[in-house]
Amino acid sequence: MKAEWKDVRLNLIHPFTIARSTRTHYDSIILTLEYNGVTAYGEAVPTLRYDEDAGKVNAALASIDFDSEPFSDPFKLEDIDSACRTNPLMTPSAIAAINIAYWDLQGKLLGQPLYRLWGLDPMKSLVSTFTIGIDEIDVIKQKVKEAEIYPILKVKQGLDNDKEIILAIRELTDKPIRVDANEGWSKEEALEKIEWLAGQNVEFIEQPLPADKLDDTAWLKERSPLPIVADENSIVKEDIPKIAYAFDALNIKLMKCGGPTEALKMIHTARSYGLKIMLGCMCESSIAIGAAAHLSPLADWADLDGNLLLSNDPFRGIDIKDGKLLLPDKPGIGVEPIGVD
Repeated sequence: MKAEWKDVRLNLIHPFTIARSTRTHYDSIILTLEYNGVTAYGEAVPTLRYDEDAGKVNAALASIDFDSEPFSDPFKLEDIDSACRTNPLMTPSAIAAINIAYWDLQGKLLGQPLYRLWGLDPMKSLVSTFTIGIDEIDVIKQKVKEAEIYPILKVKQGLDNDKEIILAIRELTDKPIRVDANEGWSKEEALEKIEWLAGQNVEFIEQPLPADKLDDTAWLKERSPLPIVADENSIVKEDIPKIAYAFDALNIKLMKCGGPTEALKMIHTARSYGLKIMLGCMCESSIAIGAAAHLSPLADWADLDGNLLLSNDPFRGIDIKDGKLLLPDKPGIGVEPIGVD
């Protein structure tokens, strides 16, 4: 098994602001595996929120001997995942890069797209939201116009101008909105804003309170007229039993949980607790977005637009028509490079 990886700077079309930060680019580490003449791809996009950076991801990948067991056998995915999770140098996005690459490789070796390996119907893929980050009102309106072809918007909130942003969007469109506060509110503030948002054709609220305010979130859930979705509270499957009482749904991201293998386990665990599922993303290339998109027939909602926010996506393969994710009928993820510089 030959493994190589490369740091790639993913530049954003617009600066991307959420309640806790503003970014103009994201660091991506593209992993390439070669096995018996077949090339497969994985991706890590580290985030400081989970104590990651590109240096830690590179160190994690360098700690793996890809010619050793179980990494030398592309069909030992459970053993590979376990070996990654017991490696003290590993980070969530580094595990995701490895897991995505091995799924891509397995699909290519078997000649099947990922959704077929998982027994899923590609016609049941979802409509994805298009994300509007926090910005000046004129820029918000420009972003909404650029997102005209997308039927659902995801709007970042969590600062003092939350209502102003929603009202500006409502001047232009009555499309459904999904709100993400990124831990930006207190419980009383959240309830007041959610009661107002319920009259603005908003479908649900994602992570309104800090992750360490779980009981406050449960208090809010009891009173909220809109569903409450976990993001920062929901990392891996072991989190779900602890948080289920405080949320109506959870957002699963490959970069948080460590790839499709864990995401599948999270989906089934969440269903056992009666929770709905959203598939989310960071600002990622079409590699990671594509891998998550193949899971979308299992979810209720999708927020898989990270590649659409980039000016230099180095891969292609996942198309969107009228907002709906179109899963490619190609082996593995179904993406191909268009330049990694």
